[in-house]
Amino acid sequence: MVTEQIKTIVKDRFSGEGTGHDWHHIERVYNTACYLQEQEGGDREIIELAALLHDISDHKLNGGELNKGGAVASEILKELNYPEERIARIAEIIDGVSYKGALVPDSMKTIEGMIVQDADRLDAIGAIGIARAFAFGGNRNRPLYDPAHKNELHDSFDAYARSEGHTIGHFYEKLLLLKNRLNTNTARRLGEERHHFMEEFLQQFYKEWNTEL
Repeated sequence: MVTEQIKTIVKDRFSGEGTGHDWHHIERVYNTACYLQEQEGGDREIIELAALLHDISDHKLNGGELNKGGAVASEILKELNYPEERIARIAEIIDGVSYKGALVPDSMKTIEGMIVQDADRLDAIGAIGIARAFAFGGNRNRPLYDPAHKNELHDSFDAYARSEGHTIGHFYEKLLLLKNRLNTNTARRLGEERHHFMEEFLQQFYKEWNTEL
């Protein structure tokens, strides 16, 4: 089964990855996407493969090259003799799944794409999202917080992808915005609790940062 073959390939490639985009992240996105498909519909295999391959060449992991994931995923699937028409659908999802900036509209056109995007975004918020944000920031030697740094609402993918700041700033530039950019009713329901948890975390963070004893 092609899904199991892709699982093996992706797990081997991402095991031990240190930015929060490791195999465990991909597995959670896969499991969440499968759950969303059960509630919302869509082509199950397309969703599974796109979820497994969604980070296969993300700009955060490949040295900053944008929109390369679809091409890399296509090559992998072609080697497994997967149908070209379905490869094209998966590649389109992968190239569209990433958050591209606060002022950049989302453009997922299919329920399959919406589900994979929702699953990825749900893993970017809540307790896991907080942990992943600080893992990524530590990997890139970014400060926890810099009160002097002005948060940015980026108006292009290039500006967002190449921006550097502190990890708390990332909440305002992306994470706190995701709840209102989820596509499906099921994801929106799941996102409410995770969003609230992040708000509570930030309140406690500022209290401790400011030594409010």
